Amino acid sequence: MERIEHRACFGGWQDVYRHESDTLNCQMAFSIFLPPQIKEKKLPVLYWLSGLTCTEQNFMTKAGAQRYAAEQGVVIVAPDTSPRGEHVADAPAYYLGQGAGFYLNATQPPWVPHYRMYDYVVSELPALIEANFDVTDARAISGHSMGGHGAMMIALRNPARYCSVSAFSPIVAPSQVSWGETAFSAYLGEDKTQWAQYDSVALIKTAAKTAQKRLPILVEQGTDDEFLDKQLRTHLLQTICDETHYPLTINFRPGYDHSYYFIASFIGEHIAYHAKEMNN
Repeated sequence: MERIEHRACFGGWQDVYRHESDTLNCQMAFSIFLPPQIKEKKLPVLYWLSGLTCTEQNFMTKAGAQRYAAEQGVVIVAPDTSPRGEHVADAPAYYLGQGAGFYLNATQPPWVPHYRMYDYVVSELPALIEANFDVTDARAISGHSMGGHGAMMIALRNPARYCSVSAFSPIVAPSQVSWGETAFSAYLGEDKTQWAQYDSVALIKTAAKTAQKRLPILVEQGTDDEFLDKQLRTHLLQTICDETHYPLTINFRPGYDHSYYFIASFIGEHIAYHAKEMNN
């Protein structure tokens, strides 16, 4: 790893590292906030997954999360949203290609050599963090929009790996909205049975038939979100959780939109929630 940014922040450090990813076959960057308590003890980690067009920078520079992470003693790790580089496949649309990895493992050309964000987030990145920083193996995961989709989907598929999960404005059923349909068709092909493994609503239907751990989901959703009706469709998540009695809390916030102003307004509550769950 190479540290490429190092800034003092709320008594700790806001850093950015670059490393060669074996999973993605390219160089990747991630942001990490190390609160002051890390000088004295190992700390739990909150993984944050950002949305379409974002990099490892957006959340760390816009959400104001470091103040709350310093108060709670939580490390925050924010990876990039896709593989990057001149040799990495891309597309003109903002919802496909670089900046739009959708946190899945692609099976179709030309995406398959690099687009394996699911494996990167679930396995390679945590192994890297836990080997190089003074952190515990207590993990939480959260994200926004496409990253909210990623956080919920990854937690639903790996409930034993995480202590808690939350999401801001998540794409809850990517198989049923145009953003997800475009990305899934390109990355996974036209077999929709393959799509279901990356769709939170479909995964909750499956979880209802198994004995696996039911990790409660916390969702923050603005009622004035410009993407709510066509791309996020939060009501689909609410309906399937009601039908299957899956533990879900949705906070509908009147007047808030899809922006980082919304995230900044409630990120402190989410960090406190994750800190409590990871320290239990």
